Amino acid sequence: MVIRNILLCSLVVNRANDRHGELENETAAIAWLFKEREQHMRNLAKDIVDRREIYELPLVSPENDNFLVFDGNRRITCLKLIEDPRRAPTVELQEFFREQRGRWGKGFPESVQCQVEADRDRIDEILFRRHTGSQNGVGQSTWDDRMKATFVARTGKGSGPSVADEIEQRLASANLLPSHRKLPRSTLNRLLSAEPFRNRVGISMKAGRFEFTHDETTTLGALARIASDLASREVVLGHLWDVDGKEAYLNRLDSEGVLPGPSHALATGGNQKDTPKQPKTKPTAKAVPTIRSTLIPPKDFGLSWPGRLQRHHQIWEELQFHLNLKKHPNAVSVLLRVLLELALDNYIKAATVPVHENDKLAMRLEKVGQHLLAAGQINSKQMDVIRKFKQGDKLVSADTLNRYVHSPNFAPSPEHLSSMWDSLADVIVLCLKT
Repeated sequence: MVIRNILLCSLVVNRANDRHGELENETAAIAWLFKEREQHMRNLAKDIVDRREIYELPLVSPENDNFLVFDGNRRITCLKLIEDPRRAPTVELQEFFREQRGRWGKGFPESVQCQVEADRDRIDEILFRRHTGSQNGVGQSTWDDRMKATFVARTGKGSGPSVADEIEQRLASANLLPSHRKLPRSTLNRLLSAEPFRNRVGISMKAGRFEFTHDETTTLGALARIASDLASREVVLGHLWDVDGKEAYLNRLDSEGVLPGPSHALATGGNQKDTPKQPKTKPTAKAVPTIRSTLIPPKDFGLSWPGRLQRHHQIWEELQFHLNLKKHPNAVSVLLRVLLELALDNYIKAATVPVHENDKLAMRLEKVGQHLLAAGQINSKQMDVIRKFKQGDKLVSADTLNRYVHSPNFAPSPEHLSSMWDSLADVIVLCLKT
């Protein structure tokens, strides 16, 4: 552990703080802190000015010419805004921080004493043992369940089985472990920290159970290559720190033909293929259908959310967890259109689909659909639904979405909205995964 005085201007608020997941940049991270914890942030800023210190050393790591903050983002944010109130996200907060700067008076510090750790594995171990009490915003805010889940998804740490341990055992049994150096299991856990990444290499850890989802021999070959890359330090923790880094590495392996493809997929999962079928039994009571309360069903769609899809992610969560379909049909209808627009734009940009700037929504959707069809991502039936989207007399159409937004007399119904989502869900998800 190294303690250093670091210039405040060299400290960068973490855009991938586990409190919120990946965001676009430092400005977005600062804005999130005040959107979600404004009173806590105000309390903390007042406390810092009152005491003229922050008590706990921020935990930072070198990144390029600066230092990225891993613990102490709230404290560093307050110091940055006290120093320059213009960086506060609202006029009211700018006035608040000007007042705090006036209260501080002379002698505002140019540097902050920090704990510097170059080993990011060690940083995760430190973070894992902190965050035990909020003290109404003056102390460190306790992570809620979602923040803990974000941390586990990013790092692969948790109380369940270790995917790296499971992989190491199987590679050892197949004599495929690297012989020259020890496998860095923490880095492997980070790479395969979520199901979308695990599924790409041919495995699953649903419900804490290791399972092959693709041909075992092919999958073991892919895992052996990954193990070799990590053990030789050709790929290190810094390469796999965020979603974009993980996807870039897996995409490279995919382009080299290392990862298992659709032809290697197992019909029922590798560990279940020899499981005898259970005899059918008659239900003892009539099944009760599941009542749909949100537009997007609360299930795992296999999406990972890089920082560049910050707004897409926020809209998705509102439609999946927060907006009741019956109580808020107007808000749901507008956000559905926005999500479709943003998802199409993401795919068009990522896949370089040729579109004209004057193309309307239906035309852009059709061009994206043709691109997905040519790539084998959708079938002809799904393409037929997309083609019908241009027809104004259809329920699932661009005209319907336009009426949701612009017509004073066209009221969306939960049933129509559900039908709209069910028809477009596959395409929207594919566009967000690209």
